[in-house]
Amino acid sequence: MHKEAFLREFMTEIWNNKRLDKIAQYVHKEYTIHLDTSDPWEGKTLSHEEFKERLHYSFNSFPDMYFDITSAITEEEHVAITWVLTGTNHGNIGEFPATRKPIHTKGFTIYHFKDDLISGHTQVFDRSLVMKQLGFS
Repeated sequence: MHKEAFLREFMTEIWNNKRLDKIAQYVHKEYTIHLDTSDPWEGKTLSHEEFKERLHYSFNSFPDMYFDITSAITEEEHVAITWVLTGTNHGNIGEFPATRKPIHTKGFTIYHFKDDLISGHTQVFDRSLVMKQLGFS
């Protein structure tokens, strides 16, 4: 298995094309969010249904969200990527109302693998920049 190609396919199918019917094809039945500051699911292990709920939360806020992978580094049980995220805020973010404003931000994610499936992530990006772009700070 070529993990980088698998991860790129996951990002395209699940995040960019919103193919939630393919989650089991890419995501381990136990997906752990090891670190993702300000993410309500940080520190939790999610089932496929909970993973879908997390995606719906993101897609409701940014239905056109799109990840462009700018670099990738692969090792035995991890793939680290840098990315650019773009999208337009068309839904509430928690208690913050939709602004219809676009966002453009960069980040870094290490995806963890188990049994040849993606089993979690460690992620860093500046969510305060997103809030600033939306006019909330």
